[in-house]
Amino acid sequence: MAFIYEGNKRRAISFPLGGIGSGCIGLSGYGQLVDWEIFNRPNKGSSNGMTHFAVKAEADGEVLDARVLHADIEKDCAGSFSEQNFGHGVPRTALMGLPHFRSSVFRGAFPFAQIDFDDGDAADAFPGKVSLEAFNPFIPTNEDDSSLPAAFFTYTVENTTSRTLTYTLAGSLKNPFSEKGGENRYERRGGCHVLRLCDRAHAPEDFAYGDLTLATDAEQVDCQEYWFRGVWFDHIGVFWKNFTAPGPLKNRRYEQTAPADDVGTLAARMTLKPGEKRAVRFIISWNLPNNHNYWLEENGGVPYTERDLARENSAFKNAWRNYYATLFADSAATAVYGLENWARLYEGTKLYQEALFGSTLPPEALDAVSSSVSVLKSPTVLRLEDGSLYGWEGCNAAMGSCEGSCTHVWAYTYAMCFLFPRLERSMRNLEYEYDYKPDGGLAFRLMLPLGREPWGFRPCADGQFATIFKTYREYKICGDADWLRAKWPRVKRSLEYAWSPENYDAWDPQQTGVLSGRQHHTLDMELFGPNSWLESMYLAALKAGAEMAAVVNDSESEARFRAVFEKGKAWSEEHLFNGEYFFQQIDLTDKEQLLQYNQGDTIVGGDALGAYWSDELGEVKYQVGEGCAIDQVLGQWHANVIGLGEVLDRDKVRSALRSIYRYNYKPSLRGHVNPCRVYGLDDESGTLICAYPEGRREPVIPVPYAQETMHGFEYQAAVHMVQEGMLEEGLDLIRGVRARYDGEKRNPWNEIECGSNYARSMAAFALLQAYSGMTFDMGRRCLGFAPVVEGDFTCLWSLDSGFGVVELQGSHAVLRVLYGSLTLERLALTHPGLEGSAAVALSGRPVDCRTADGVLAFTEPVRIEAGEALEAVFAGI
Repeated sequence: MAFIYEGNKRRAISFPLGGIGSGCIGLSGYGQLVDWEIFNRPNKGSSNGMTHFAVKAEADGEVLDARVLHADIEKDCAGSFSEQNFGHGVPRTALMGLPHFRSSVFRGAFPFAQIDFDDGDAADAFPGKVSLEAFNPFIPTNEDDSSLPAAFFTYTVENTTSRTLTYTLAGSLKNPFSEKGGENRYERRGGCHVLRLCDRAHAPEDFAYGDLTLATDAEQVDCQEYWFRGVWFDHIGVFWKNFTAPGPLKNRRYEQTAPADDVGTLAARMTLKPGEKRAVRFIISWNLPNNHNYWLEENGGVPYTERDLARENSAFKNAWRNYYATLFADSAATAVYGLENWARLYEGTKLYQEALFGSTLPPEALDAVSSSVSVLKSPTVLRLEDGSLYGWEGCNAAMGSCEGSCTHVWAYTYAMCFLFPRLERSMRNLEYEYDYKPDGGLAFRLMLPLGREPWGFRPCADGQFATIFKTYREYKICGDADWLRAKWPRVKRSLEYAWSPENYDAWDPQQTGVLSGRQHHTLDMELFGPNSWLESMYLAALKAGAEMAAVVNDSESEARFRAVFEKGKAWSEEHLFNGEYFFQQIDLTDKEQLLQYNQGDTIVGGDALGAYWSDELGEVKYQVGEGCAIDQVLGQWHANVIGLGEVLDRDKVRSALRSIYRYNYKPSLRGHVNPCRVYGLDDESGTLICAYPEGRREPVIPVPYAQETMHGFEYQAAVHMVQEGMLEEGLDLIRGVRARYDGEKRNPWNEIECGSNYARSMAAFALLQAYSGMTFDMGRRCLGFAPVVEGDFTCLWSLDSGFGVVELQGSHAVLRVLYGSLTLERLALTHPGLEGSAAVALSGRPVDCRTADGVLAFTEPVRIEAGEALEAVFAGI
């Protein structure tokens, strides 16, 4: 897989260019700038007027050719529904009525996108080659440089003719505020040419207030602050005549603001000899500093209580500033920072990309890992004023989808905790500060702005338990015991909530270690009675609770949590396994079991009896029952990644995974009955949420979404299979997902579930840990690798203090730090050839250590700085 998209495979591409929590602009497969999601909300299908890049070539006072840097398109030729001009032709803003290139080749290896524009062998081909490389800084552990509200573009021109030519690369940016009154102003800031598009129609504290900047550090630059102001489409026609005239682009300035469709242009000129090539760098940056809870005002998203509304409508301030606005005064400051630090930002991003794509994983796995991480650059993610991270579940077309850093959805995500651990810890900080309730229950949706009452709905079992063991995960990644101690009282109480008398859902009132009450979960309803899915999450939380108690010297809690865990594990293995897989223990005909849980609303309104019992069917609705659920051993998957060890018998877990592959995985979905949301169809393959093998009772109305193929679930099952040595089976599941995102039918950098850019897909990042067998405990300064594949192996690793690669070749092991640093006391290596004693050196300097069973125990802690490598050569047995 070369990550190359051509022809129709470009039609769905929108590659996100933006910072973490700062919004983004999409780069289409044809070179257009689409999906302008920079205005503090999703904005799918949008454009920003005539914003584009163009190139011209001239010699001896004559313009030889000029092109918009787009390629021929194969879509929207009758018009666009999103721009409400269907039946009126290609949207004018796409500028497809101007000369452009015949074709393009799109290469996407996130976080970089490349486009080569081409005219082939046409007689009227452009006299030169033009290519684009676009990115936004993505440097693991450097969250601030990875959150810049900007898109970075490098256009490279090569003179392929036999004569010296002068080329002009021009970027044009529409002022989105000019329709109410804006101002375009050019200035020099050091070596940077800056065209700042200002908002003069709104006060600086207004939610609509902002500014955009187009900037370059090219040497010879001309500026046209304003295109011609006219009516109809005068401005486009006049600009093209201005641009295609010989010589420099002439400036135009209007001193008065007026409602207009104002566009400004920066044009970089350069003279190239035959065979010579040169690059020009541009940045588009934005500043929309003031954010607020628009979904409350628009009565969207999750319903609110009357108390919330009364409070919001009175004294409660529904506003906050975007984090980037606390770092940069305006978009021009961001652009200058980006240009002046371009080399460092590019290098750090390239280190990550090359380390990731140099990893010894199958191409399909690398595709899944790299593409799913792009969620962090989408409007699914916000950074609040103090830098904390908040996430939607995904994005609707113009509004976030399912608010509140939903704990059961974000539980699946493994990208941010390793790549940007401080941001992940900020989510735990927010959850235990603002979602925590006095009884120990956690609201599973965080309310914005911070300080509002916690969401009033019942805690969800999977999200509550995941928050507990993720807290332990965060501690192991960073090693900060003080951070864990500060969290411990509330973490402990949230685990004890399972048996608290105040838990009206009665999860485990007798401390049996078995969930048997009413359990809300990520499939949006509740299960009643014991089931391995949520039980395994409970067991993982109990085991993590015991481990955390040991770290903070709470021996009483450690003993109690371990005892409850052991009881629950033994009971579950005996009573929830049917010989093939794990299931839910419930009598679907028992109406009475619902009565004790009849207090409180359900997610669909009404009481439990009304929501879950059907007199007509004589059956409890929305249950798994005897089904083979994709998440039946979810807690064990988490335990494997985090390093908690066994929470369910490994042989039974492997049998369950084989059953998921046998029953849930469908090589073709043609003929499959799916009354739910359709994320896979026809001859595409996919893995179902729940399957009912022949001979097993299927509820008339099973657990919601049972027939769907949802990618985050598919990824976790695939990763778990890889962890357990089912490599080909796991790859089949991964191929099933990624084949749907081929660039033609769906965007490779936008996996959907309940909306676009869906967070749960970041479960795919755990493929790195699965293939590398990575173990970690920075509290003890321990790191380990045990790849599940044979032969030479290389893989990216990332932890709190930095990132790098591990390389295992025969008897030679190398641990490189590419960025940041890493301090270790133990390094465990399990791979053929890494046996016996080892000679260890740090960048050529001998290191004292003891070697036993592949474990290097250093006499003194070893600190590896960026650019250094720890090398071990094993003598063998």
